[in-house]
Amino acid sequence: MRAECNWSGEPGTGSTLVTALRAWPMLRFEVTEDPSPGIDGQRFCHVPGLGLWRACTGANGDIMVSEDQLRTLAANSRGHESFSHRVEQLLGAAWDDALEPFRRAGDGAPVTWLHRVG
Repeated sequence: MRAECNWSGEPGTGSTLVTALRAWPMLRFEVTEDPSPGIDGQRFCHVPGLGLWRACTGANGDIMVSEDQLRTLAANSRGHESFSHRVEQLLGAAWDDALEPFRRAGDGAPVTWLHRVG
């Protein structure tokens, strides 16, 4: 099953929604809070087995990676593969991959039957 809901609220409401949704650990969900004047947006994704991922987003929806995150990444990476893997983590690639089939099922999209095999 899939549900989608547009919402509006004070900055920080997204994290309140995420806290409530995490009470059901079997849910896959994505909560996006658009930026407000002087406040970055946020994107939260939760997938069973991966847990919760969070990032700040800019006005155009891109994931924002801070200077401190990049410095830490550069200082702690032990080669190209380690660096690439950590960049993928910062960008939430595994969460995007897990949630993409559900995004394609939005309003106006052709029906795609999702099922579990095994």
